[in-house]
Amino acid sequence: MLNPITFSISFDKIVKNIPQKTKLLSNLIPGKLETYIYKNEHDYYEEYRKSYFATTTKKGGWDCMRHYEILANGCIPYFPNIESCPVNTMALLPKNLILEGNNLYNSVKHKNISDLTEKEINECNILIAKLLDFTRCNLTTNTLATYILEKTNYNNVSKILYLSGNTDPDYLRCVTLQGFKELLGSNCHDYPKIQHIYKSNDINYGALYGKGISYTNILDQSLHDNNLDNNIIRDIKNKYYDIVIYGSYHRGMPYYDLITQIYKKNEIILLCGEDCHKCNYKNWLNKGHYVFVREL
Repeated sequence: MLNPITFSISFDKIVKNIPQKTKLLSNLIPGKLETYIYKNEHDYYEEYRKSYFATTTKKGGWDCMRHYEILANGCIPYFPNIESCPVNTMALLPKNLILEGNNLYNSVKHKNISDLTEKEINECNILIAKLLDFTRCNLTTNTLATYILEKTNYNNVSKILYLSGNTDPDYLRCVTLQGFKELLGSNCHDYPKIQHIYKSNDINYGALYGKGISYTNILDQSLHDNNLDNNIIRDIKNKYYDIVIYGSYHRGMPYYDLITQIYKKNEIILLCGEDCHKCNYKNWLNKGHYVFVREL
């Protein structure tokens, strides 16, 4: 069965209250590298927190981590042309609320923040509150992992094997794995270990894609059971895990031949988080696997 999927963001990164605003529109503009001046997550988030609106756009794909960062920081996405987004792409986002935000921004964009009326400020705050509530309830890493289990009818699994072909950053693979770790702890076993999502002083997070912002240095090291790494083949053969998830089937599918001998076809779940691709998901669907694709 084919399902849409999106990125997500950790619940702990979502602001608890609407931040104080000092500017109408964030200076960060997608595609304008001269505006990418923030070197750490705190300063980057603070730019969105003090802005009523922030521009976001389709780049390589429609879905983008920036959408979730804007939403989580109590800011309204200004998303030109979102009405052209395919219905099954960004399917989990509140497109109607974002369109409402576009209309609101267009009605005030010629004003300075000091010129906003009380009514306009109230409209902005009401919309921010709606967007924050939606984000908390629908766009966290935890809810995304739950969404996958519900769509595959595996709500009651107790052990998951989460496989990767390589450990380079991949937003969908990383944030979804975080969600499963939040649900199952070390009983969701990532192999190989995705080092950068765990808290550590030994990783240069700034050298990672997007400076590692929003998806790195989050999980406690205890959430990975190193002993399970040594018995991966034995545990597959003994069907120690209830289901197997490939975090990015484009980036490698280790032990696939062995796993298909042991596990039922519908016990294997494949994720695709690529921006642009000629995705062969029909091939995997024909094999009987569950497939989740970000850019449908």
